Order: sequence, then structure tokens, then C-alpha cells
Amino acid sequence: MAEAIRMPLLSDTMTQGVIAEWHKKVGDEVKADDVIADVETDKATMEVTPYVDGTLLYIAVDKGQGVPINGIMAIIGKPGEDFQSILDEEPAAKTTASPQTEAAEKKPAGQEEATAAGPQEKVDNAEKPNEQQETVTESKAAPVANVGTAKPEEEAKFATENMPTVVSDAGKDQPKEQNETSAENKPTPVAKAGEATVVRMPLLSDTMTEGKIVAWHKKVGDTVKNDDAIADVETDKATMEVMPYADGVLLYIGVKEGEAAKINDIIAIVGKAGTDITPYLDGNSEPEAQSSQAAPEEKETQGQNPVQTAATAPASAPATPASSQGGQTAPAETEQSGGEERVKASPLAKMLASEKGIDIHQLKGSGDNGRIVKRDIDSYQPPKQATPAAPATAGDKTIPAPVKAQAAPASPQVLGQESHTDVPVSQMRRIIAQRLGESMFTAPHFYLTMTITMDKAMEARKAINEVATAKVSFNDLIIKASAMALRRHPQVNSSWMGDFVRQNHHINIGTAVAVDEGLIVPVIKFADQKSLSQIATEASTLIEKARTKKIQPHEFTGNTFTISNLGMMDIDEFTAIINPPDSCILAVGKITPSAVVENNQVVVRQLMKITLSCDHRVVDGAVGSRFLQTLKQHLENPVTMLA
Repeated sequence: MAEAIRMPLLSDTMTQGVIAEWHKKVGDEVKADDVIADVETDKATMEVTPYVDGTLLYIAVDKGQGVPINGIMAIIGKPGEDFQSILDEEPAAKTTASPQTEAAEKKPAGQEEATAAGPQEKVDNAEKPNEQQETVTESKAAPVANVGTAKPEEEAKFATENMPTVVSDAGKDQPKEQNETSAENKPTPVAKAGEATVVRMPLLSDTMTEGKIVAWHKKVGDTVKNDDAIADVETDKATMEVMPYADGVLLYIGVKEGEAAKINDIIAIVGKAGTDITPYLDGNSEPEAQSSQAAPEEKETQGQNPVQTAATAPASAPATPASSQGGQTAPAETEQSGGEERVKASPLAKMLASEKGIDIHQLKGSGDNGRIVKRDIDSYQPPKQATPAAPATAGDKTIPAPVKAQAAPASPQVLGQESHTDVPVSQMRRIIAQRLGESMFTAPHFYLTMTITMDKAMEARKAINEVATAKVSFNDLIIKASAMALRRHPQVNSSWMGDFVRQNHHINIGTAVAVDEGLIVPVIKFADQKSLSQIATEASTLIEKARTKKIQPHEFTGNTFTISNLGMMDIDEFTAIINPPDSCILAVGKITPSAVVENNQVVVRQLMKITLSCDHRVVDGAVGSRFLQTLKQHLENPVTMLA
């Protein structure tokens, strides 16, 4: 089934996104994690991924044109698949189709129908010329406005359009039992489109793979507006609000507080009161190809006599594990996912199993590929409990079980006890481990250390704070000095891109900030163009947002150089791990009064040690050393930063 890729909400003030670049063209194969386009918002330029595999069938707008929030950007599906119904369901055209997709839209209807018809259908028609053919059609679905909205009615439509229904004369006189069996195999009626909107876990940062529900602000049955915050989601960077983008009643909550959901998983459903949500949950993720291939065989079987059907069914049915004695069903089919065993089950089945206290691992699924669905939960019979063995008897006398000898009284000896506590890994900690692990073991690090005399910097800071609108810290001075040094040494302001090195013309400096869950790096953008007061004000605001989890994605992305300062924690010096995609990171120690020799005399100076970690693929030792010399000049004589 074709999927519409819609314009996501990438910042809290965004109303539309402008296509900065298309990385794919119509006809290209795309993967779920491919970047198909760069979107420019009011804050930054960010990448958009489709979250589905398939072929790019349609591009709504050309490069440089805008798309409103939730408007269609592109459509992805199977080659030759008809996507016009998705466009027809949209309100009055918000976007203009690009020239490269006009040809795809003008494809003759006959050609599209020929493409949709599978080879199995053609063979059936050739072998049975006298059989009556029925065309199963469905009414067009109304729009469901949401990014990644599930449309079960469209899935049913796709399956039925590719499913030839064969009705033979013999089928008219079949016994009542077979007709009832056929009726049971018919697809479950789906809710009308527009009655419910599926809310999925959104992509809230460029490194996010899943989100943890911190709190639900609404409960099932509550009325919600499209701009209501229904939940708080913790990502690897911050805690952010999730909105449904649809008005209605909260019908379903798919993830409990404290639990995590992967990107694009269903977390809630919003719609009209009383709407049946089963079609949106049951059979939500099964491939359409499997259902469309199996459908013709089922239809043919219904047209044969009962004896023939019973004889042929075992031959075509896949072998299934024999159930154990006592009515216990065989364990459900599982698959490995990220090193953990995952049961293949629909979200609705999981929810019902949890409510009824059923161990879902003990069920055998009746869905495609052994998938557990709602009917498996409803028909589950708990296994019979084993009867305890009766004591052995000899005639009328009962032979008592042997009595174990009583253990000797325990020694009053007191020994220490080993114990531990397993702390769940937060989203932020997981991403820190992943990204810094990749950096440390991928980028060849080397380190350059230098001692800076900070006497004049301390005097300058004192004078600046007497007139500045914001209090300037030593870290603010280091940010400004680093930005000015990067101007003169652009090689340090670069990134390793695999096949090339990208020299950034803008200077965005990130500052590592410690929070309870780990680290986050707020970014001062265009730091070389800002005054010390501006840097101090912005840094203070961003650090406060980071510590209160209010920081937004555009405020912690886009860094080209990073500073990690542990001087306030009494650390003399240390080495830091490079923060991708930067090629360098500066580690700053504390300022310490030390005795030094100047002009053959011992004097006390305020000294600070800094260490530059460099990616040797981009920065050589001489380049890093020259950068540190320039930085030293700016810090030891702050007046030079005004040049």
C-alpha cells in the first residue's frame, strides 16, 4: 500500500517547511532510514526520512517550494502502484506537483490496472474462461490527517483490488457449514476513514531511535484538540511534548508511562467517540504482498466441494508444531530483534493479553507467519494444572514419603552479602554510549596540551562585568576566543564525511553541559559574530533549558566545534572524546595560581591547562598546534579578540 510522507513538525514555531534539497527522485528505491529530503524550517535545515521501504512514486513540490505542516511531501509504494486516491483524499490542493511527477500521474489507467494485476490472476483467468469474475470495489476513503497515519481501510482496499474472486456453479449448492466457514474467513469490517487518527512516536532529534513516555496529560475518554499536549516524551536529548494534530476523543493509549516506543510505533489513537479501533491495531504491520498472494488461493478453495477442500488443505498448509498434551498451545513464533526475542503479535493482542494476564509467549498465532491476533487471545484456554502425585500405597497401607534429616543449626557467623542494583539505561545515556563509542573507536584521536596564563583574562573579565548587561564567565571568554581562532584556522572547523572533508564556513560552538541523565551540548551559533554579552546571555539561557529539559532540537544541533570545561569541578586537566561530526574538542581545566620563572625571577601566575583532542583524519599535529597558539594569544591578551 502506498504511503504518504507528510511534512513533520520540526520546531515549536514552524508552520511550513521549504524543500532545501531532494536526495531522491521519482522511481528511486528508498529504505526506511534513507534521507529523502532536506527541509528548511524557521530554525534550521533538517533531514526527513520516510520510515517505510519502497519506490518513490510522487514528489509534491520542487526544490525551493514550501509545504504546510502535515501536507503531503511525497508518496512511497510499490512500482506502478496507483496513488491517485491518496491525492484525491487531500483537501483543496495545498501544494503544486513537480514536473518530474506529472508523467507518473498521467499514466494510462489500463496500464496501471495491468501492473496491479498479479501473474497469479492472469493464470487463473486463462485456465477458467467460463467462470464468472467478480470485481470487488470499495468507496474512496476520507482523509486521515496525521503524519504516518495508519489507514486500515486502504490496506483492505489494496488487498481486495488485487484479489480475484472466483465463483463457480458448484459453490452455489455448498452445505451451510462451508458457507459459514467462508464467512468467517472474510476480512473484518474496517472503520470508516476519518473516524480515527493514529498518533505515532515522532522523530524528535536526529539521533533518536525510540522515545520514553514520561507522562500522559490525557486519559482514555478525554476530549483533545489538535494542539493539545497529550504526552511528554523523553528522547536522548530532552523531554518534549507530543500533540495529536487532530480533534476528537482519546480512544486508545498504546504505551504506558515509563515505557518506550520505537520511532513510528503507535502510541495513541484519537477519533470519534465509540469508533472501533480494532482495524487500526489488528493486522497493522503485515506486508500487503503476502495477503494479496494468499487471497486467490483461499477464494478458489471456497468454490470447491468440501471433500476436495479437506483433502487439499493439508498439502498446501505450512507445517505447524504439534500442540502439547493437556490443551496447551505451542509457543508463539518469535524473531530476534536487537538481541532480544520478540513475539510477533498485533498491538491489540498484546494489550488484551496484558489485561487478561496471559503469557503471550505461550500462544500460537493464527495470523500470517504465525502472528498473534485478537482471535488467538479470545480463544485461549489455559493449560491444565498437573495433578500432584499421590503417595505410594501397598495394600491398604500408605507408605509415607521419606523424611529428610533435619539440617544442623546454622552457625551464628555474620558474613557480608554481595548485592547490586540494576539501573535502567535512559535514552540519553544510550545515545551517549553509542555515539561516543563510535567516535572513540572510529576517529583516530591524538591530543595537544598547552598552558595558558590567565592573569590578563581575569582582569579583562572583571572590567567587562562592570559594564556588561550579562555576567561574562571564563567559559564565555573561551567560547569567544575559540571562535576567533577558528576563523584563522578553518581546517579545525571541519568534519570528516567519508569521501571528503567538509570545511564549515559558519562557526557554531557547542558547550558540554552535565545533566542528571548524562550530557547535552547546547550550541552557540555564529559565535564569532557575537559579542561577549550576547554569548553570555545565550549560553546562560541554553544551559538553563538543558537542565530543565526544555531545550529544543535546533538548540542542541549543528555544532562545528565543542568545548568541555571541568575547571569549576577542580579538575587540573583531562582529555575529551570528540563529539561527532566535529573534528576537534577542547578540554578546559581549572585556573590555578602557580609559581613560574620570568626574567630570572619567581612570580605567581594564574595558569590554566587546555587539551585539544583532534581527529587525525582531518587535523594534523601542526594544524592543531597553530590553532592552540592563536587561542593562547587571544586568552592571554583579550584585546586581540576585538580585531
